[in-house]
Amino acid sequence: QVQLVESGGGLVQPGGSLTLSCAASGSAFRFYGMGWYRQARGKQRELVATITSDWSTGYAESAKGRFTISRDNAKKMVYLQMNSLKPEDTALYYCNAYWAGVNYWGQGTQVTVSS
Repeated sequence: QVQLVESGGGLVQPGGSLTLSCAASGSAFRFYGMGWYRQARGKQRELVATITSDWSTGYAESAKGRFTISRDNAKKMVYLQMNSLKPEDTALYYCNAYWAGVNYWGQGTQVTVSS
């Protein structure tokens, strides 16, 4: 069982920055595929960014050039640095771990971009 706890969400003005954090459990963390997803009100959950166990990263088109995903295996943490935030980035952001054929999800952290 993998447990994920997100933090770092909040209210930010357009053009601002936020860094989301995800704390994971499990001794095999370094082998997990990790990702960030988001779900805006009334919309389906969508992929934002992923990072594999060998540090390869991938981004949704909407995140490229603005968001950066990273991981710290020693701390069992994954981060999402978000810059140049837009109102359309407003959503509940979820941390995801993929391990042994199973997807695990956190409870989510709310990001609201508004003036």
